[in-house]
Amino acid sequence: MMDIFDQTKNAQPPESRPLPERMRPRTLQAFVGHAHVVGPGTLLAEAIRNDRIFSMILWGPPGSGKTTLARIITQASGSYFVHFSAVLSGVKEIRAVIEEAREQLHTHGRRTILFVDEIHRFNKSQQDAFLHHVESGLLTLIGATTENPSFEVIAPLLSRCRVVTLSALTEEDLRAILNRALDDVENGLGRYRLALNTEAAEHLIRLSDGDARTALNNLEMAAFMTLARQGPTQDQTPRFIELDDVEKAVQQKALQYDKSGEEHYNLISAFHKSLRGSDPDAALYWLARMLMAGEDPLYVARRMVRFASEDIGNADPYALRLTMAAMEAFRFIGPPEGELALAQAAVYLATATKSNSIYKAYGRVQEVIRKTGTLPVPLHIRNAPTQLMKSLGYGRDYQYAHDHKDAFVPQHYLPEQLQGNIYYFPQERGYEKLIKQRVDHWRQQLAGQKSKNP
Repeated sequence: MMDIFDQTKNAQPPESRPLPERMRPRTLQAFVGHAHVVGPGTLLAEAIRNDRIFSMILWGPPGSGKTTLARIITQASGSYFVHFSAVLSGVKEIRAVIEEAREQLHTHGRRTILFVDEIHRFNKSQQDAFLHHVESGLLTLIGATTENPSFEVIAPLLSRCRVVTLSALTEEDLRAILNRALDDVENGLGRYRLALNTEAAEHLIRLSDGDARTALNNLEMAAFMTLARQGPTQDQTPRFIELDDVEKAVQQKALQYDKSGEEHYNLISAFHKSLRGSDPDAALYWLARMLMAGEDPLYVARRMVRFASEDIGNADPYALRLTMAAMEAFRFIGPPEGELALAQAAVYLATATKSNSIYKAYGRVQEVIRKTGTLPVPLHIRNAPTQLMKSLGYGRDYQYAHDHKDAFVPQHYLPEQLQGNIYYFPQERGYEKLIKQRVDHWRQQLAGQKSKNP
């Protein structure tokens, strides 16, 4: 574990480090994207400017800038920085960090910022190990995760951190990052006088899927292919990285779509609508069109997983399981054999009973929450682990469903202001027909109970 400034002193020569590491921004002004998080006047920008860094969880997809932002924050604050990997470290290493933090504070008067990469990989005992020290202020925690912190970070620790959400970088962001790498003589590829032609740039951006690290790694390999193809030259005119150079570097053909990406969206739209329209022949055709054009099969698989819940739902609960299995089968087998698993899923989805009831119900619930906010949980269904909570009425009058006929008891579970509201309307087809019969029966009993107790 080493302070970031010590790392800088012992840094490798620039050319021996990967391009993404060389091009990592060192100031907030050089940080590309996420204006809603780090732009002028934002909470984080003001915290950095005033050296009032708080504990936070940076949540975002790979290559969105989580590690870079953590380093920028630390450099701006002048704090002692410890980069900690949740994959490689345990409780023993955490204790060593805590002791070092005490030493830094007492001897040098420096605060310690602990950056925990992949914090979602820490188990409960590991997170508990530094909870108290985050609470006391000895450690300022910056965690990075690609997983939803609500599920992966223990509640006491999460309550002491602010969640900062980073999105995948936009095409404009990635284009700016690639151009900066081509222009930068000191850390980038500027000394080679390279430029990207339009098709090559579009292919690099599309393949990166919002990930700056992937974009820069692919750019570096494509630049190598261009230099190998053209050989040494003293000519000062730019040498263009062509589409063919990118395809050879990443070993993936460019999608046969127009450069604006419109055809890409047209094909996925045609595929989705063919599934919804219960046409297995058209679904197979559009699936093959995309895969043969070089589309990422896992992108198509993700769209099918979404379709299984959005357009089928509980009308055929097996659809989601089969589609997930097809995605895992493709990961296991790989192309081209694995494409058959995707084709199997596509045919199943196209021929399955359709219902968008879950999709519509969830939308209704989200709209109600936006309007009503965080309504309190009814007392009778609150958890009551202590005597104090029981004395306050937590859990009082709760009826245990399994003690009643058919494991159902007519009692309310929604907040008081929303009691009687209905969001889920199952269809009269597929498995949802059976669900509808059950739900209608339960709702009638609940309505009857309400009429008895006006």
